Amino acid sequence: MKNDNLILKIKGPIIFVKRDGRKVKFLMRKVMGSTLERLHSSKEREQFKTLMLAKLTDRDSVDASTMFNLVLDVYGELGYSDALHNYQEYRLQDELRWREQTDPADRLEKLLHKDSTIIHENANKDSNVFNTQRDLTAGTVGKTLGLKLMPESIAKAHLRGSIHYHDLDYTPWSPMTNCCLIDFKEMLTHGFKIGNAEVESPHSIQTATAQMAQIIANVASSQYGGCSADRVDELLAPFAQLNYEKHLIDAKEWIPDSNKQMAFAKLKTSKDIYDAMQGLEYEINTLFSSQGQTPFTTLGFGLGESWIEREIQIAILKIRIKGLGREHRTAIFPKLVFTIKKDLNLKPGDPNYDIKALAVDCATKRMYPDILMYDKIKELTGSFKVPMGCRSFLQGWEDENGHEVNSGRMNLGVVTVNLPRIALESHGNIDLFWDIFKEKIQLCKEALVFKANRVKEAVPENAPILYQHGAFGKRLKPDGNVDDLFLHRRATISLGYIGLYEVGTVFFGPDWEKNEEAHKFTVDILKRLKDYCSDWSEEYDYHFSVYSTPSESLTDRFCTLDTEKFGEIKDITAKEYYTNSFHYDVRKNPTPFEKLSFEMAYPKYASGGFIHYCEYPNLRQNPKALEAVWDWAYDKIGYLGTNTPIDHCYQCGFDGEFNPTERGFECPKCQNHDPKTCDVVKRTCGYLGNPQQRPMVHGRHKEIASRVKNMSLGMVDDGTTKEN
Repeated sequence: MKNDNLILKIKGPIIFVKRDGRKVKFLMRKVMGSTLERLHSSKEREQFKTLMLAKLTDRDSVDASTMFNLVLDVYGELGYSDALHNYQEYRLQDELRWREQTDPADRLEKLLHKDSTIIHENANKDSNVFNTQRDLTAGTVGKTLGLKLMPESIAKAHLRGSIHYHDLDYTPWSPMTNCCLIDFKEMLTHGFKIGNAEVESPHSIQTATAQMAQIIANVASSQYGGCSADRVDELLAPFAQLNYEKHLIDAKEWIPDSNKQMAFAKLKTSKDIYDAMQGLEYEINTLFSSQGQTPFTTLGFGLGESWIEREIQIAILKIRIKGLGREHRTAIFPKLVFTIKKDLNLKPGDPNYDIKALAVDCATKRMYPDILMYDKIKELTGSFKVPMGCRSFLQGWEDENGHEVNSGRMNLGVVTVNLPRIALESHGNIDLFWDIFKEKIQLCKEALVFKANRVKEAVPENAPILYQHGAFGKRLKPDGNVDDLFLHRRATISLGYIGLYEVGTVFFGPDWEKNEEAHKFTVDILKRLKDYCSDWSEEYDYHFSVYSTPSESLTDRFCTLDTEKFGEIKDITAKEYYTNSFHYDVRKNPTPFEKLSFEMAYPKYASGGFIHYCEYPNLRQNPKALEAVWDWAYDKIGYLGTNTPIDHCYQCGFDGEFNPTERGFECPKCQNHDPKTCDVVKRTCGYLGNPQQRPMVHGRHKEIASRVKNMSLGMVDDGTTKEN
């Protein structure tokens, strides 16, 4: 509903002085915005505005405390006793919330009583084990202290839900970085140090993967985000070549025929490769970082063409298909990302097409690998590389010698803006939406700059594995400046967003996805975010980028806070979750082609982080259907995940999709929901998760339960479609 009262600005150069001393332009609509929640008729609002303007007419400035008293005076003079009481109560509750969130004792009490908003915030953390409990305790205290470290305007905007300052349990209390592409090549080639051990370059692929696991564990304990190995097949090939050369020497001693010598060496090397990659998978899944969780790890592969590189790719996929342990459970980590490239593995007849076919088969059984489209990723991000963690992409960058650099770079952190709240506060007025949008983005800028400034206060000795021993590419001396690794856009820092679907719903109704005007409006939002980031990059010389926030718990948090503020609104807050980034409404069932056609316009402006996915029925008997989507998407999108039912019940043998219930997910055949006797795997955001073993927040559970399959058309074996 359009409301002209909201966009009137007071005449005259009045300055508003915030509680933290910052001076901003006074906007009458901000006062009216808080008043609308307490005055229900247009007559009352007009009376309030008129009297408030009269009290401000002769002022050059007004501070926050004076404004509070003026609002109370106006309510009192107009006889709005209920509104007066409600406003006082609102301010009291706001102050109480601030005290609670900055009081370590209060938050520790919640942790002690297993408050779900704390213990289920990260679905990768098992809050039952001691090391995770220790991390949650430290993080709970870190959050309260971190809120006091940052400017109060940022802290209160975070607590109120206008923005989200990510990973508050680690930063700003500690000057940690976020996610990264580890420079494994530099470390494995030149050696490194962990603790008291000087580690030399490995002489076999088994030793190389063992060292990778140790590096991953140490890096994960020195930052708070995901870490990735780019082109792992090409990375490990030289070490597997050493295995081959050793086996060839042995063969020459016992086998006279040179062809048989090479065949023997290849056979033994292939076995070494399989064992090494299986060892790496088990190592990663049994690791616990100092943060009490399995390291968020991603392996990128698929571009290698030599026989050794092919063997590594095949081993990765076959090991994932086999599963973990005697029960062959789906491995949650590492996330696998397979690259499809034209003339390499895209079509039958390409030299590595057989490996792509194996990747398709693996995805139908284990959901991974997700796929990268080589040419589209280069177009969108400026160079090809795997994402850092689940979806954060570095942009193309060259060093002072003109060499392209990807591995060894990192992200400095994320701040996410609550787009649905801006839309709700604008009451359907698009001009007002853009006014509020500008204010909130300015607040995000201040928060991101604060993040960057805090991170560069670290010294190399705070995280030796990152700064001194090669994980970040360059090796600094103990007294070096960590900012040398961040400046000149070597590092990224991310402006996140959530809920484009809800924004579109406010202005165009719940079925707006096929409305061209609505689609253009939501794309324009990302265009403006990108323009802001480009300006900030010029100003600060870090690469500010637009990031489609995974929103594992934020989908719940923002929606819960907005429900408190605006009430239950159909198709927006009443769903009990907000929709991730630019995704199509998960409750609808477009075909994969319709869904991806709708979403493909957004990553151009959110190249700092994005992923698409489609919901499928069980595809194990029809992998060609999945391959048809992959092939169609090759030149249209850059990064695609597969969501297909892979749950398994060990009591009755059911394979497929478990039903969501209030007590978790349960087998539709025998109602089993015991995590010891069932394997439930869902995509929580970019990563997979097992909600039976490690529950997720309420909003994420509701979102997963709401997902509808994108395969409303039947798929025949050759990948073409047929009508239902």
